[in-house]
Amino acid sequence: MHKLRTWVSYRPPPSLLRSTTIELNRRLNGLSKLGCLEEARNLFDEMPDKDEFTWNTMVAAYANSGRLTDARKLFDESPVKGSITWSGLIAGYCRYGCEVEAFKLFSEMHMEGQRPTQYTMGSVLRLCSMTSSLQRGEQIHGYALKTGNDGNVFVSTGLVDMYAKCMCILEAESLFEKVADAKNHATWTAMLTGYSHNRDSFKAMDFFRHMRTEGVEINQFTFPSILTACAAVLANDFGLQVHGCIVKSGFGSNIFVQSALVDMYAKCRDLKSAKKKLESMEIDDAISWNSLIVGFVNQGLKGEALYTFQRMHAKNMKIDEYTLPSVLNSLASTKDVRNAKSVHCLILKSGFGRYQVVNNALVDVYSKQGNLDSALTIFNHMEGKDVVSWTSLVVGYSHNGSYEESLKLFCAMHVTGSIQLDQLIVANIMSSCAELAIMEFGQQLHAILVKSGLESSLSVDNSLVTMYAKCGAILDANRVFDSMQNRNVITYTALIVGYAQNGKGLYSLLLYDQMISAGIAPDYITFIGLLFACSHTGSLEKGRSYFNSMDNIHGIKPGAEHYACMIDLLGRSGNLSEAKQLLDQMDVEPDATVWKSLLGACRMHKELEMGEMAAKELFELEPKNSMPYVMLSNLYSAAGRWEDAAKIRKLMKCRGISKEPGSSWTQANGRTHTFVSEDRSHPMMARIYSKIDEVIALIKEAGYVPDMSFVLHDMEREGKELGLAYHSEKLALAFGLLVVPSGAVIRIYKNLRVCGDCHTAFKYISSLYDRHIVLRDSNCFHHFVDGKCSCGDYW
Repeated sequence: MHKLRTWVSYRPPPSLLRSTTIELNRRLNGLSKLGCLEEARNLFDEMPDKDEFTWNTMVAAYANSGRLTDARKLFDESPVKGSITWSGLIAGYCRYGCEVEAFKLFSEMHMEGQRPTQYTMGSVLRLCSMTSSLQRGEQIHGYALKTGNDGNVFVSTGLVDMYAKCMCILEAESLFEKVADAKNHATWTAMLTGYSHNRDSFKAMDFFRHMRTEGVEINQFTFPSILTACAAVLANDFGLQVHGCIVKSGFGSNIFVQSALVDMYAKCRDLKSAKKKLESMEIDDAISWNSLIVGFVNQGLKGEALYTFQRMHAKNMKIDEYTLPSVLNSLASTKDVRNAKSVHCLILKSGFGRYQVVNNALVDVYSKQGNLDSALTIFNHMEGKDVVSWTSLVVGYSHNGSYEESLKLFCAMHVTGSIQLDQLIVANIMSSCAELAIMEFGQQLHAILVKSGLESSLSVDNSLVTMYAKCGAILDANRVFDSMQNRNVITYTALIVGYAQNGKGLYSLLLYDQMISAGIAPDYITFIGLLFACSHTGSLEKGRSYFNSMDNIHGIKPGAEHYACMIDLLGRSGNLSEAKQLLDQMDVEPDATVWKSLLGACRMHKELEMGEMAAKELFELEPKNSMPYVMLSNLYSAAGRWEDAAKIRKLMKCRGISKEPGSSWTQANGRTHTFVSEDRSHPMMARIYSKIDEVIALIKEAGYVPDMSFVLHDMEREGKELGLAYHSEKLALAFGLLVVPSGAVIRIYKNLRVCGDCHTAFKYISSLYDRHIVLRDSNCFHHFVDGKCSCGDYW
């Protein structure tokens, strides 16, 4: 109020009174252009006489500087509002993206009888370009046609730019051709930018050549657009030629052109040129440094990316929300936790913790480094969560083996209803379903994917093949495979491994031949699947051939996994001496998997001496693993050496090693039902035991004889038979026979290998009860149908 009273009582000095309005307007205009708004406003208030130019100048000054509230207030107070007054205010709203207010003012201007100028329409068209408002842009186009302004170069350039930015490139082309006499270098640049914006880089390059041929002026606005087009298609050679044009035309020192050059070279993987150009820049431009950092990250040069960021920080350059995600991305795939935390501290200190793109990158880096608690904390504190936020966390849990948590997060995301599925999250959730063998969940997700209309991708299709194969639904995996238009080595390998694990190893070998015929080279994992298939089909000669071809033909050095498969194959076929010879000749150090394969073969063929040797190696390699102790104890028991078997069990006890208890589970009515041997905790246990007694009596009549070699304790025959009858997998099967509808598949999962007696019993049960039984043990799937198993008794 005091300030207002001062203005009211103020009398302008004589010198101001003697100045003419024209002189004062000139001074006011000068202050406005310099951005001295307070001084301009003081002069405006002091002027004894104000004409239309005075009001227009002050309204435009406020509008151009973003002080839109002050501009609107002054606009409303203006005694005379001409088209220039309206245009000045509208231009301000357009410049700062106030779409609703700008179009409302444009409409009011028209209703007030003021005819929008070419500059007004140009401003509104630029806003339409910025906001991709095609419908409003078309309305302005219609108005321009009615008023005859469509032939104005300013308006026609705005229309070309608007249609191109709204992804209507054909309309932009048509308009460009029609305005032959109403186009200048800005119109040509708008068309070139349109091609680049619509990712039609090759047309952009042809158009640039055409501009050069026509002698059109090329400036600092043209070059960034053509360089962006070159970067999009990695046209480094063309970019070099454009660089030559830039130097010749004298725009080599323009900061925007220089930044575009760094970006082009970085995206074209010419990091040497990108770095050289960056070093030559007189002004340190954050965008250019960001481009180089991203270039290093994309080429896997994580150390260079981090070093560049450190240099950038040392120069006290302005770091923005685009710099930090690139740096975090460079740390995501490494275990450099210290630097990740340092960058996180910098984010908090610099106030970038409120930016969603930065938080997404933090969630991603902590997830990939296995620090899921930190990732979850950041995620929970985010105000807004988009598909990237959810995907980073879901994928992080999946990659770190927390498959159940990954599925729970996905369900929470789906419940929100506001996040659209993307291909990355679908592929990872399918992988979690595959690892947990939860086919029902995978099927539901498959259905959601189809209903959503989300376009499938190679990674999603591959994950579907893998999921169905790992869940024992090999026919469904094959259907997805057949429906795919594109396939790669991952596709074929997923089905090759799937066939092998589901007892269809011969199909794996046939599919491998089909893969080679399609011109697709196998990889490291492909041969694991092939050798596994040979091992479980007894294809000894094929296995030898594939193993020898790895290095000789495909240049793939066999790893421990391949040697383990070969030793397993040789051992199963009874060639234990050759298996031991191969082990001695290994190019890599034998790991626990290799010795386990040899020990398993010794257990199968009751080769005690070699089995003892393998077990002792495993005692050293995996001192806390119960498997070699149990296997050696089984060997002694099978040989009737009960005292030695007891000594091994005593040794386990002394060393504090406990055997993982065998358990089996099955799903029914949306619940998982788990059983252990001789379990009596299930609510239906009375019916389950009654069913087992019925089943055992029936299969004995059909010829089943309990295999006592799988009883590991010295006891009377009756006790041995009861011990076999109440194994966890038999309890799960009895439950399945009671609750799973006739004709439906009974699916059972076991954490250990199925014992030989249960395997034999399941074959009889599948025949006598006419049921398809799928049992997944720790090694593979067993499909029991009509008294036979898909594994052919190779397991």
